[in-house]
Amino acid sequence: MTTQQMADASTGKLSWLTRVAYGLGDTAQNIVWGAMSILTFFYTDYAGIDPAMVGMVMLLSRCFDGFSDIVMGFIVEKTNSKWGKSRPWILWTSVPFAISIVLIYTVPQGSTALQFAYLFVTYNFCTTVCYTALNLPYGSLSAMMTRVSKERDMLSITRMALSPLGKILAISATLPLIKVFGDSQMAWIEVMSMWAVLALILLLFCFSRCKETVVIQARKKVTKIPVGKSLKCLALNQYFWAAMIIWMMQNVIFYITGTILPYYCKYIFHDSALYSPLYLLETGIMISFTILFCPKLLQKFGKRNMSLYGVTICLIGHIIYCLNPLDFNWVVFSCVIRGIGFAPLNSVIFGFLGDVVEYGQWKFHVRQEGLIFSGGSVGTKVGSGLTSAIITGMLSYAGYVSSTTASAVQPESAINMIVNTYVWGPIFVWVVLFVLLYFYKLDKQYPQIMRDLVAREAKGEL
Repeated sequence: MTTQQMADASTGKLSWLTRVAYGLGDTAQNIVWGAMSILTFFYTDYAGIDPAMVGMVMLLSRCFDGFSDIVMGFIVEKTNSKWGKSRPWILWTSVPFAISIVLIYTVPQGSTALQFAYLFVTYNFCTTVCYTALNLPYGSLSAMMTRVSKERDMLSITRMALSPLGKILAISATLPLIKVFGDSQMAWIEVMSMWAVLALILLLFCFSRCKETVVIQARKKVTKIPVGKSLKCLALNQYFWAAMIIWMMQNVIFYITGTILPYYCKYIFHDSALYSPLYLLETGIMISFTILFCPKLLQKFGKRNMSLYGVTICLIGHIIYCLNPLDFNWVVFSCVIRGIGFAPLNSVIFGFLGDVVEYGQWKFHVRQEGLIFSGGSVGTKVGSGLTSAIITGMLSYAGYVSSTTASAVQPESAINMIVNTYVWGPIFVWVVLFVLLYFYKLDKQYPQIMRDLVAREAKGEL
């Protein structure tokens, strides 16, 4: 380590190369996770599976997934290797994670029981096992790289500026490539194999550059913390619940738009290919706004205020869109407004969680990076699982017709359900976020919290 690197580690300052490497780790995961956002479309329109079955598999899987998050949180807390607690898991899980996404799309044709079993096993191998064992340590790693709130916020901004690049590849390029490769299930398998290799390369680069530099001597004196006490500290941490719901709503809005927009384009505008440019437009605006404006907004307003202003823009913009939801130009407007308004909150989402780690240590004398990030992830996965189950359940209730040829004609009831879900779903998300951010006060408390922690740790106390 050079003299400059040692100085940066002691002050919590992160280089831009480190920030970029960390962000590319999420790019890799979103190459796979972006493909998962259109997985329902693949299941119903290429594998010929009833949407009710898809919804049931996803709901059940999310319940198991939420449990695995807590287990993984404890595993990270107990991990001690030459690379640290969180960092080694990026290396250990990268290959299984890349393989898991390919397996999901090799759905066999056969009995309903066989397909349900295959969906359940492969979906859980990817999400419950591989993604959990990779994503949770990756997230908690940010709290182990620096304790400076603004540096963590910048790390989050860089992450959220780069992570959508994976979704851009997976969503905007996947459907056109499927057409090129034959518009069949095998085409999906071939395209997912390409994304898996690229994700693996990026994850290995992230591992090579991101180091755990936060060392708290007082922590080494702490005896083993009972599971009950750890869970109690988590449950009583009010800002943990706030950060968890913020993260949950971030995933819910992505699942609503990611799941419904392909159907919207196919059955309202009669061209499924329109989804890719719409997604690219929204994501491109979000990335551009994140890179160009969010660092300045963060410096001027702080993450809570800039997020609140952005959510307000989203709510007002979506209400305006609702005046004419069947016009393609108004759908474009909704994507633009969402890209602009959601960028501030989306860019600092993991900064909220990083601050919760310090608040928990200050409040309860217990530091829980792994458990806080894993607990937050439970909310996101249960929320997204419920969202997927509700959407697919409503489609099934409305009479949606599945097909293996992607050419089914849908009844008017299914068309109306698609429109209503896209109209009302986002309003629910924006209202919840507005209320939560309005009452969020940790930004104001944080400087005093860190002063108190520095004083305590100087005495050898957590």
